[in-house]
Order: sequence, then C-alpha cells, then structure tokens
Amino acid sequence: MRIDWKQTLWKNPRLWILALSLALLLPAGAACQGMPVYDNTNFISMTKSLLESAKQTTELLKTVEFLKEQKDNIVKVNNTIKQLKAVRELARNNEILFRTVQNDLRDILNSPYIKAGEVEQVSRAFEQIMDTAIDDLDFVNQILSSDFLKMTDAERTAILMEKKVQSQEMVAELEVKTRRYREIISFRRMQDIINNRETEY
Repeated sequence: MRIDWKQTLWKNPRLWILALSLALLLPAGAACQGMPVYDNTNFISMTKSLLESAKQTTELLKTVEFLKEQKDNIVKVNNTIKQLKAVRELARNNEILFRTVQNDLRDILNSPYIKAGEVEQVSRAFEQIMDTAIDDLDFVNQILSSDFLKMTDAERTAILMEKKVQSQEMVAELEVKTRRYREIISFRRMQDIINNRETEY
C-alpha cells in the first residue's frame, strides 16, 4: 500500500503546526543579529573622547572668560582715554575763555567807543559765561576726585563729553560776543573819523 505524503501532511495537525512554526520562526532567526556585545576597547576609547571633549570645553570656557575680561579692560581703558581727552579739551576751552575775558574784555571796556551805559551790559554778558564755566569746572572736579553719585565709567565719560561740548559752545558764544563788540567799536571809530573829517572841511 502506497502512502501519499501530501495527504498525510495535510491530515496530520501536529505536522502542520510544526511546519507552520518553522516557517514563522526561521526567517526571524536568520535575520536576527543577536544581542549587542560591548567591546571594552571601544568603551574606553569613547570615555577618553568624552573626557577630552570636556577638557576642551573647559579650556574654551576659560578662553571666553579671558576674552570677556580683556574686552572689559579695553572698554575701561577706552573710557579712561575718552575721559582724559574730554578733560583736556575742557581745560583748553576754559583757558581760552579766561584768556579772552582777561585780554579782550579789558580792551573792549577800555575803549572810548563803548558808552558808559554799555559797560555794565558787556560785563554782565561775559560774567555770565564765566560763572557757568567755573560751575562746570567745579562739577567736573567733583566727578573726577570722588566717586560722585556712584557713577560707572561710561556714565562719567558721558557727562564729561557733555561738559566738553558745553565748553565748546561757551567758547563759540564768547567769540561771537567779542567779535560783535569789536565790530561795534570799529564802526564807531570809523564814524568818528568821518565826522571829524567833515568838521575840518
């Protein structure tokens, strides 16, 4: 009697389950790579890399901190130079003011072409500028000699620069006033010469 294997396979449930299990499990087993195994050498190498990276990061942070400090120092030096220039400019402008008042004002007031009533007006105009200049110098002296109002270098520099500009404006104003009074004197002198020439004829 001849056995048909195909019929036996289909009729026997155990064989059917075994074949199905093998069919399902075999590809999964063939594709599986297994559990990863850590190599000690790779782990040590990775640790060294991480430590080196941390060291480089620390060095980089130190460099950044150093550069920040240097930038702060440069800003401080820059502010100091600005303050020095502003103070030097202030001193120069005030010297011009005092010299102008000392020389030009005396010449103007001593001129016979300035009327008696104008002397007080001229003196007051010059005196007002000089009072402002003296007050500004006193204020600047307080800023520089003491930690006035707990100001930062930048704030101190800003005030000094502002005072420098004001002193330039005062010099310009004084020069305008001096030139105007000199023009008045010159005009009156010319008028006097013309009047005297007419009387001689």
